[in-house]
Order: sequence, then structure tokens, then C-alpha cells
Amino acid sequence: MSEARSAPPAESAFRSALLSVDPRLSKFQPLSRILAFDAFDSGTHGWTELLGNYDGRGDLDTVDDHMRDFRPPQLSSCTFFDIGTHGAMTGTYALKLATRPIPGHTATAIRRLTMSGRGLLQIEAYFTYKAEATLGGGPENDRFGDVVWDGNLHPSEAQFGAFTVATDLCGDGGLRYHTVARYLNTDLENRMARQWVYPTVPEPTPREHLEGKVKLGYAADFTAPDPEDWEPFGEPQELCYNEVPTKVNWHYLRWRIDTEARRNVELQVGDRVFDMRDVPVPPYADRYDSLENLLNFYFSVRTHSATRNFLFLDSVVISVDW
Repeated sequence: MSEARSAPPAESAFRSALLSVDPRLSKFQPLSRILAFDAFDSGTHGWTELLGNYDGRGDLDTVDDHMRDFRPPQLSSCTFFDIGTHGAMTGTYALKLATRPIPGHTATAIRRLTMSGRGLLQIEAYFTYKAEATLGGGPENDRFGDVVWDGNLHPSEAQFGAFTVATDLCGDGGLRYHTVARYLNTDLENRMARQWVYPTVPEPTPREHLEGKVKLGYAADFTAPDPEDWEPFGEPQELCYNEVPTKVNWHYLRWRIDTEARRNVELQVGDRVFDMRDVPVPPYADRYDSLENLLNFYFSVRTHSATRNFLFLDSVVISVDW
């Protein structure tokens, strides 16, 4: 595993001082080189919808069914029916991913870069997640999944499915692989899980679909379609949902991988650090052309209920040690 490169003491002290006096960056722990600092109060910063591949004629009907409707990220002031405008953690706007109210539907935001070296790679973010607030209904709305309203727990917590942070990396002669960490808030039966999981298989690609190796429907899980292909890592982690779907609390996420060794390193969410060095990263059997030094990141949110799910990102920092 690559080790973080250490700077001379004087240089390190000067860098730490610069970071500490910048309120935008002092809440992060970047590696030696910052590739991107995306504060969404000033725009979307290159984060865009993931759309599947289409043919040379520009025929969008050739996009795979499950990738036609991933919904684009949008700027949001986090406005709710009861409190009005909440705003982001810093400033007014956050980047918002919103699913449709269809079980299995996914929304994504992807950031496309390339690698100029190999070594430690890190993405940090402040995020929050919510199910859409709904009004009206009878006493039956006091229960959903295995959550019953008791003045503290709110059934909307069981209406939120999962969110994912992942990479799409390729290099060294077309060797392609994904590193993936998913927070499974509920299982497919809307029972609380609160578990971090990873896929044991590579993500299906448009080329595999074209070759007839796999065919996925509209709301299929594009990362790993078979629920049996997901495994847990670490102990369950309860995040701060805070009782109702319009109370927003921001969480810190830091995920480090090693592109030289092509492996995970660790994931920090809040005050919990998960050692991911033993979490496997399955590569594709085939080599891929036109993807040399690919360095993509994506966040996604997936609903397991007929309720829209939201993932909000206040800001993101991508850093490396090369």
C-alpha cells in the first residue's frame, strides 16, 4: 500500500496554517495536492448526471433502460414545507440528488477527471440525506417498514433506501475497476439496516449489455443488480436522521483509496473510521480502450420505497499525494 508522502516540517507547518485560517477548507483533511474544491454555493462545479452510452447516430433510444433516467443533480437551498429555506451547511446552496418516487429508482452525480500519477487518492464531503416529507393521510401513515412513530422515531426514516460513493478508474493498459462504498439505510423490504456494504462484482457496462451478457430493467441497481452480490463491512452505523424529514444535520465523509495498489484504504463517516484494506476491488476481465488514466467519482441515491429520496452535498474536496 502506498504511504502518504510527507513534506519537510517547515512546508508542512506553513500548509497547515494556510488551511486552518480558510473557513472553507479548514473543515477538511486533504492530502498534499488538492485537485478539486467544490463548494456548491457557487455552482455545480462539473458534477453532472450519469447518462448511459448511445450509438454513433446519436440515438438516445440505444441508452440502456436502467440508465436513461438517472436525473441530473441540481442546486438546492434545502427548502421544506414547514421551516422554509434551510440553506446549506455553508451558504445557501447544496448539490441535491433526487430520485423519482419509484422503488429502485436512482439519481446520480458524476465528476470526471484523469490521473496524472498513482498513489493515495481521497474524496471528502459534507452530506445529508432525507426522504421527501409528505402531508396528510390517516393513522396508517404512522408506520412504515419496521419504524413506528413514537414522538422520536419517524416512519420516513424507513422510506430512505441507500446512498453510494464510488469511483470509476482505468489505467495501466486498460485495466478498469470501481471502488464502492454504499450506506444501506434499509433493505429492499424497508427494514432498517444502517450498514455499509460493497459489491463483490464489477458494475455492468454498456458494452456488456450490447454483447447480450446482461440486460437490466428501468429501476435496476446499476452498481450490482443482484442483491446477493453485496457484502457488509464494519459494524452497523447509525447516522443522525434527527426524527423528521425536514431536520437537516450535515455529516462528514472521508474516503481514501490507493490507485497504485488498486485497493481501498479507509472510510471515515462522522467519528467512525472503517479499515477497508481487506475489502476486495474486483477488476473487469476485459481491457478497455479510450479510458487510460480515467478518474471518475460519483455519488448516487436509491429509493427502496415509493417515496422520493434526496442526497444533499454541501461541498466536496478531492485530493491526492502524487
